[in-house]
Amino acid sequence: MRIKLPEYRIRIIVTVCASILVVMFGVALGSVSIPLGDVLSMIGYKAFGMELPEHITPNDANILWYFRLPRPLLAFVVGSAISVSGAVMQSTMRNPLASPYTLGVSSGASFGACLVIFYGVTLPIAPNFALPLMGFLFGLGTILLAVTIAQRLDGQMQNNTIILVGIVFSMFINAVITLLSALKRDQVQTLLFWQMGSFSMKDWPAVYILTPVTVLGTLLILHYHRELDIMTFGEEQAVTIGVNLKSVKRILLIASAALTGSAIAFCGVIGFVDLIVPHIARKLFGVSHRYVVPMSAILGGTLMVFCDLAARTIISGVELPVGAITAIIGAPFFVSIYFCGRK
Repeated sequence: MRIKLPEYRIRIIVTVCASILVVMFGVALGSVSIPLGDVLSMIGYKAFGMELPEHITPNDANILWYFRLPRPLLAFVVGSAISVSGAVMQSTMRNPLASPYTLGVSSGASFGACLVIFYGVTLPIAPNFALPLMGFLFGLGTILLAVTIAQRLDGQMQNNTIILVGIVFSMFINAVITLLSALKRDQVQTLLFWQMGSFSMKDWPAVYILTPVTVLGTLLILHYHRELDIMTFGEEQAVTIGVNLKSVKRILLIASAALTGSAIAFCGVIGFVDLIVPHIARKLFGVSHRYVVPMSAILGGTLMVFCDLAARTIISGVELPVGAITAIIGAPFFVSIYFCGRK
C-alpha cells in the first residue's frame, strides 16, 4: 500500500493537469482560434483585474468571458454530474452496465421537456428556466416514484426489482412521448434536437445553478464512500456488517437522480459518459469510492469537454449533437464490457 500511494498521487496530479488543459483548449478552439496565452490573459483581466496585452481589447475579453468560457465550464460540470451518478448506480446495483438512465431519469426529463416544447408550459417567475426546471422535476420525480413502487413491491429493495420497475417506467413514458410527438409533428424536431444533447447558446446562469448542485451532490455521495465500498460485495454482506441498506440505497439513488436530472435539464440527454468514466476511474485509481467518486467527476468533465469540442470542430461550420459523439465513443466500450463480462 505504501508503494501504490505515491503512484495514485502522480496519477491524480496528471489527471487534474490534463483536465485543466482540455478545458483551456475548449475555450481557445472554435470558429476563430485564440492562443492559450491570450486566453489566460483575458481570463486574468476579467477575473482578477490584470492588465491586457496591447493586441487584446477589453471587448475581446468580454466576448471570451461571456460567450466562450461558459460553454466548456458547463460541459465539464455536466460531465462530472453524470459520471458520478454512473459510478453510484454501478456500485449500488452491482451491475457494470447500470446507469442513471436505467431507472427512467432521462425518460422523465424528456417528458418534462416535451410538455414545455409542445404545450408552451412556462413559469411566471423565471420563464427562461421553464425547460431545465421541468426536465429536472420530472426526471427526479420519475426515480422517486420508481423507488417508492419498488419498495412496496419488495420490502428489501433488491436490485432486480428496482431495475425492472425503472425499465417499465421508461417504456411507459417513452410511449407517452411518442403519442404526443405524433400529435405535435411540427415541433418534433425541437424535441429531438434537445434529446440529442447540446451546449450551444449556454451562458453563466446555467453554470451558476448547476455547479453548486453538482458539488453538493458529489460531496453527499462521497460521504457514503465506505457504504458504497461495502455494497459492492453484495447486499447480504452489507446488511451483516450493519449497513442500513434501504435507507442508504434510497439516499444514493435520489442523489444520483438529482445529479443526472439537473444535468439533463440544461443540456439534454447525453448518454454513455456515465457508463464509460467510472470504469476508467476504477482502472486508474482502484475500486475505493474515496477515489472513484471524485476522479469520476474530473474524468467525466474532461471527457465531456473533449466531446463538445469535437462536436463543434470536426466538421467546419456544422455543430454536431454532443450525444452523437459520446455514443460513437461509448457504444464500442459498452459492447466490450458486456462481452468481457461473459468470459
